[in-house]
Amino acid sequence: MQLLAEERRSFILDQLHAHGKVRVTLLAEQLQVSQETVRRDLFLLEEEGKLKRVYGGGVKPQYEGGEPPYQQRTVMNFEAKQAIGMKAVELVQDGSTIYMDTGTTIYEMAKALKGKKRITVITNSLTVAIQLCDSFVKGVLNGRAILLGGEISPYQQSVNGYLCQEMLKNFYVDHAFISLGGISIDSGIGDYDLNDSVISKMVMNMAKQIIVLADHSKVGIQATCHIAPLDKVDVIVCDKPYPSLWEQELERKGITWITADGKTGEIKS
Repeated sequence: MQLLAEERRSFILDQLHAHGKVRVTLLAEQLQVSQETVRRDLFLLEEEGKLKRVYGGGVKPQYEGGEPPYQQRTVMNFEAKQAIGMKAVELVQDGSTIYMDTGTTIYEMAKALKGKKRITVITNSLTVAIQLCDSFVKGVLNGRAILLGGEISPYQQSVNGYLCQEMLKNFYVDHAFISLGGISIDSGIGDYDLNDSVISKMVMNMAKQIIVLADHSKVGIQATCHIAPLDKVDVIVCDKPYPSLWEQELERKGITWITADGKTGEIKS
């Protein structure tokens, strides 16, 4: 596979978006070039901010020093999260019971959740609960909200812990809307907060349908805390289409990928 430099780097990015990481030895074999050539390509891609070099290869850029605080994350990829939230609302049916978790994309969904009737929303997110109360008071949403009890996490603006888990055992939901820190074909879905990850894992066992909301920056990322393998997910709502190398796996696992902006094509940096 003799390719020009730009074609090589495009191939490397395709592999990176699909798997979240690349290895120098494997790339050299696939591209039929020297390992030194691959290292130079990785260096240039790092200079462009498209990957982070590590020993033996490269990974997708992730948070340095841990995930930023909730308030800081609300403005990161804001337009993408807003579009995803609005698209996710289309999946909510009148009379349904849904779960909404603690992510900032879920909060955008809560802001867009209007015009629905007789819905029940269960959440462990303080910001989502406040937003839903405002919508009920204004009459733009009909139904009720149930805020799970337990220990408050100021950092995540959420409720979690033992009491929260025990309360959650009393419910079943039609649809669970889950946000996350990363989604990967290889490792599935994960997040950075252990306590909220435990809640998400429990929710996935009590829902008829699992709907993941993830902006493109989460695709190919392996977050710290594993929540579930990808085949546990029914629907993924993203602001961009899936990586081309994911197509067969998504079809095999029966996962529906919904693009918020309606565009087609592969995810590119």
